[in-house]
Amino acid sequence: MLDTKLDSIDLKILKLLQENSKITNLDLSKRIGLSPAPTLERVKKLEQSGVIQSYHAKVDGGKLGLNVSTFVLVSLAWQKENALDNFIEKIQAIDEVTEGYIITGDGDFLLRIICSDIPAYEQLLFKKLSQIEEVERLKTLMTLSKVKKSKILPFQYE
Repeated sequence: MLDTKLDSIDLKILKLLQENSKITNLDLSKRIGLSPAPTLERVKKLEQSGVIQSYHAKVDGGKLGLNVSTFVLVSLAWQKENALDNFIEKIQAIDEVTEGYIITGDGDFLLRIICSDIPAYEQLLFKKLSQIEEVERLKTLMTLSKVKKSKILPFQYE
């Protein structure tokens, strides 16, 4: 359920900004069929309501030497006091953990980890992740290649 009432123009703005957040207000206004002033007003309203949370540069990790991407299934030792909060606090401090999700199924968490190479991942795995006392079990899923990553949320924009 939407907290904010969005019309078809707002939805077009959202789709276009997800495709290219560097689009100028002038180009955006032309593409949606409004003049620049009301276009900017709508974008500001979407930002203030929290529908648009931020803008980011998409950086090619490979060009920075970050060539290893893994997903790690984590099972927690629930018998440890405050296991959930302590684990979350500890992974917040690990820069290589770029995403973390509480999940159902074979584990309790799914972490996305990005490192420069296999030795760097091995160091992270054995010196940091496996040393977290709330961790009962780790299972690495090594990515081979990316076949899809959409930056556009699946929503009816038209």
